[in-house]
Amino acid sequence: MQTNFTEAQLQNPGIARANEILRACVHCGFCTATCPSYQVLGDELDSPRGRIYLIKDMLENNRPADEKTVTHIDRCLSCLACMTTCPSGVHYMHLVDHARAHIEKTYRRPWHDRALRWVLTLILPYPGRFRLALAGAKLASPFKRLIPGKMGAMLDLVPPRIAPPMRHDDPGVTLATGERRKRVALMTGCAQKALNPDINAATIRLLTRHGCDVVVAEGAGCCGALTHHMGKTDLSHASAAANIRAWVGEADGAGLDAIIINTSGCGTTVKDYGYMFRHDPKIAEDAARVSALTKDISEFMVELGLGQASAPKLRVAYHAACSLQHGQKVSGAPKELLRQAGFEVVEPAEAHLCCGSAGTYNLLQPQISAKLKERKVANLEAAAPQVIAAGNIGCMMQIGTATGIPVVHTAELLDWATGGPWPEALAGLDTEIIAAE
Repeated sequence: MQTNFTEAQLQNPGIARANEILRACVHCGFCTATCPSYQVLGDELDSPRGRIYLIKDMLENNRPADEKTVTHIDRCLSCLACMTTCPSGVHYMHLVDHARAHIEKTYRRPWHDRALRWVLTLILPYPGRFRLALAGAKLASPFKRLIPGKMGAMLDLVPPRIAPPMRHDDPGVTLATGERRKRVALMTGCAQKALNPDINAATIRLLTRHGCDVVVAEGAGCCGALTHHMGKTDLSHASAAANIRAWVGEADGAGLDAIIINTSGCGTTVKDYGYMFRHDPKIAEDAARVSALTKDISEFMVELGLGQASAPKLRVAYHAACSLQHGQKVSGAPKELLRQAGFEVVEPAEAHLCCGSAGTYNLLQPQISAKLKERKVANLEAAAPQVIAAGNIGCMMQIGTATGIPVVHTAELLDWATGGPWPEALAGLDTEIIAAE
């Protein structure tokens, strides 16, 4: 793609990077075949190629974002399927993130949109506040049919049980069982701690059982993805910088072999810290170091080796989270581990398409999200599984609201297969059927 940025514009590192990305695009349109929003809406401007044209025009002319551009950029899920499909290596993620930061600086949203985004920013990254919000939403749930639009969509995500704070999420070290092989930090996250604390508990058991000391670092918290994808750069970088300081402190102290992420949406962002801080001399080296140490739990367990495992031959449909398969290019590891553990793994049709969760997308774009959820669940159920496995809490919540099939984190299944407790989400399965398997 030809671009016409001025030399003065190219002095800005963000514009220079956008220019590189834009020039890599050859207008081929392969991205439209795998773009979820284009599949639902059928509008060229709701495809990666269309959005690239809008971003190019906005940035080249150095103009504030307008309503049309904002509408189509907001409809992007950042699922990054386009990056998997693109034959030219267009780094759409960095381009759309830059566009969102520009939108945040130059466009004044309607008051109700600003209010919702402010509430999400104020609540979701903080587990304590999020639990209180969930409790309030649970009280409002009986009246869900009377609450339209985005507020009603928020009520759909309230879990049946709101878990209290769990001690395994507190800063500290859980020592390896038997001989120590590795020392790792676990990112316990933010929303996941309130929505499903069993995931972190299972991850810690799985790692310690396989010879890892597991550190929860003092000062680590939200990865910054939520605010990053809203274009709120100052907030996202503050969250990221706090994590970098916490983990580098551990690495410089007793040492770290890896930083483990069990929420793939967070993992994609943490692996990009090096890029986010590339021009900040105070933290660039440490940020790159953190990104290099970061691994998804499935990625790390393949390297570590699962060892002895004995799972019932349950039929498990594996849902590939976009942030894992497209954002981190980790696609085979979870399925390989589940098969090693003894599960029968099936893959649904259209596994490349997003479920519609996409961070806060299901709250900000509930109608498009609902159509993608319906399509995803239909494909999963068509595979006739007994269990659905996923590696991202957002996907688990999204899919779980539309199916009666238990949705379980991959780490919970691996923990169970290697000696851990029965995952709570499987409580409804017939124990006799499992025993027979």
